[in-house]
Amino acid sequence: MTASVLEFSPENTRPFLQEVMEQSGQMLTACYQCRKCAAGCTVGDETGSFTPNILIRAIVLGDRETALNNELIWKCVSCYTCGTRCPNDIQTARITETLKKMAKKAHVQPVLPKVAAFHDAFVESGMRWGRLNEMEFMGVYELKNALREAKTKNYETVVKEFKTQAELGLAMLKLKRLHFGFLFSKGRGEIKALYRKNRYKQALKAKRG
Repeated sequence: MTASVLEFSPENTRPFLQEVMEQSGQMLTACYQCRKCAAGCTVGDETGSFTPNILIRAIVLGDRETALNNELIWKCVSCYTCGTRCPNDIQTARITETLKKMAKKAHVQPVLPKVAAFHDAFVESGMRWGRLNEMEFMGVYELKNALREAKTKNYETVVKEFKTQAELGLAMLKLKRLHFGFLFSKGRGEIKALYRKNRYKQALKAKRG
């Protein structure tokens, strides 16, 4: 399967590349396209020909649109196989996480809305309680999906999804794999403070330039 053609954008190349490297902490210029990451990618079959090395190439070429609009950044499961195989220790999982944040900040419509809703619900639950609470997390996730489908009046899909999740919930309950209690960590205030500090630093940086 051949890869899609990437566009070179000279005026955007360096600023975009620098932004991604700074936020992800990865030295993308060290990539020499050996494709070891592509050979080991656990979701490679699900993303077609768009593999980690192609994602890095898109960033290096300054192709912001391609970098923020592809299935890999939403289907990446952060298994870190790519980084383990990479001779220059480039962790693509940290790059995909950075691009998800950038896409959300730029109000780019996610290629896979369900994955985006899952990601948001997970982060929100972690921020609120300091750890994940299954019932609240899944409830928020399903509500986000239902509201999105309701906007397009796709009520049949909403009912079908709730039915499927209800059946799954009952099956998990019988196996004692569903927990109703709410757990929280003592350091919630510190987590929220770090999050606010990071948001402030990003806003200040954006204001300066």
